[in-house]
Amino acid sequence: MAERILIIEDEKNIARVLELELNYEGYETAVAHTGSEGLIKFREQEWDLVLLDLMLPEIHGLDVLKRIRSSEEKLPVILLTAKNDVKDKVAGLDLGANDYVTKPFEIEELLARIRANLRLKSNGNSEKHRFHELELDEISRAVTRGGRQIELTPREFDLLLFLMAHPKQVLTREQVLNAVWGYDYFGDTNVIDVYIRYLRKKVDAGERTTYIQTVRGVGYVLKEQDNEAAK
Repeated sequence: MAERILIIEDEKNIARVLELELNYEGYETAVAHTGSEGLIKFREQEWDLVLLDLMLPEIHGLDVLKRIRSSEEKLPVILLTAKNDVKDKVAGLDLGANDYVTKPFEIEELLARIRANLRLKSNGNSEKHRFHELELDEISRAVTRGGRQIELTPREFDLLLFLMAHPKQVLTREQVLNAVWGYDYFGDTNVIDVYIRYLRKKVDAGERTTYIQTVRGVGYVLKEQDNEAAK
């Protein structure tokens, strides 16, 4: 059975090109040109992936994303954004979007991102990561430390996942930025420091042993450090 992709895009020329290209690649598609129409079509059947423009009439793309995530936590959503919409890109990723492409984009890049996100979706096995008392489940997006449940935002989760996928390996700021924020992120790189602080408060605060360490002048590493012994 062909995988189904919902295209929510108000620029009809772009929507038509996407529809033709995706149909040629063997996907089943449906197109909506407004936010409200997109939500109606989203609810009409099950989808394997959604392409979502942010600047939509009637209902803004971010609000459409919120409503999609309220009922479908794992459905891949790729945002279609304008070049200068940095704040909306960040907001969309924090609301649970899986990826984004910036207009104008090369269709081959978009197709590659679609294939990558569909592969992740179809990998039905729960990928679990463990580092001492810290546990992370990619599918359920559950995080615990010593049985204590830790609530993370989507971006905090992605950052912790990247650290846990490379335990005891020093990761440069560039590696973290590219993996978690994307290669075409143009915002302030200090955002990494902000999210590292957020993670430490939730993962390490009040613990004798900390896991998230900063390597001055280089980046970050997930390793065990006994703060009491270090005093």
